[in-house]
Amino acid sequence: MAKTYENLEIWKQAIELSGTIYLATKNFPREEAYGLSLQLRRAVVSISANIAEGAGRDSKKEFVRFVNIAIGSLNEVESLLWVAREIKYLNDPDLQKLRVKIDKLGGLLGGFKKYLNK
Repeated sequence: MAKTYENLEIWKQAIELSGTIYLATKNFPREEAYGLSLQLRRAVVSISANIAEGAGRDSKKEFVRFVNIAIGSLNEVESLLWVAREIKYLNDPDLQKLRVKIDKLGGLLGGFKKYLNK
């Protein structure tokens, strides 16, 4: 199953979200380089990485486990963005734009998980 992840819309959307989060965190204060910025970046990269790793596993059951981890990482990203908004690193319009992407990816991940569980 290796390399099949590159054709998955969930992986493509996760990569796109990673780029968007990296750009958004560029505007965070410099003192956040090893704090909130790093945590957000690690969490968002984890989404696509877990999709890729799950695709390389031997069974659908294992793939579902990695999709669940990706969903958890997506939830972590969203929570961290709320923190960023609370401390004024993000404004409401920027947060809402990111949440649209997060909601879309979340729906795709949930649908893919259901598909794998059939």
